[in-house]
Amino acid sequence: MPVVMEVSVVPLGTGSASLSRYVARCLAVLEGSGVAYQLTPMSTILEGELQDLLPLVQKMHEVPFTEGALRVATTVKIDDRRDKALTMEGKVRAVREKLGR
Repeated sequence: MPVVMEVSVVPLGTGSASLSRYVARCLAVLEGSGVAYQLTPMSTILEGELQDLLPLVQKMHEVPFTEGALRVATTVKIDDRRDKALTMEGKVRAVREKLGR
């Protein structure tokens, strides 16, 4: 069953406050993977089978190291619901419905 996962990869000690180049490189890992994802201002949301997402997250975590970072903090949240299908869109739709939209 699919899960919804939030991933944030933060390189530390890069000498710059800007992280967009690292984010772009991390998203390149997802391109062509077949995994549904949504970039947000603070993280990336993934949707897929857990066994498919975890190796991708590991690859994303490694990206800043290949770009010269010496330390990387990666945060992962997993929403794994077993009683019914879970999707990014379904989660947003449920909240919008409760707001009357």
